[in-house]
Amino acid sequence: MAYESAVEKAIREAVERGEFDDLPGKGRPLTGLSDTSEDWWVRRYVRREGVPSDALLPVGLQLRKELERLPETVRDLPSERAVREVVAELNGRVVDYVRTPRGPVLPLRRADPEDVVARWRAARSGGPDLR
Repeated sequence: MAYESAVEKAIREAVERGEFDDLPGKGRPLTGLSDTSEDWWVRRYVRREGVPSDALLPVGLQLRKELERLPETVRDLPSERAVREVVAELNGRVVDYVRTPRGPVLPLRRADPEDVVARWRAARSGGPDLR
């Protein structure tokens, strides 16, 4: 007689009692079995939960993308003070990363608040784009 673990025994007994007979999806093939990559479950989770793919990037790359998108991020803010607060918060996270990098080490620079504010003003006034 072969060894039967407690889990296997519980499953066998449940099958004998018919507890799995009326489950939804019974008789239909399992989906997603064709994906054989190691991270299939991560991609499926990200898709199912609507997690932005940037959330999976290393911190340095996330910060670099935020720095690149900063003009778009502050474009609709109502005041110069709000723009400066967003820049200060992002710069604080950049400084934290530079002090104790996590993941691959990437060179990052803090955003220049004066430059960001000047671009914000120009965008609001319809002036020349300062790219």
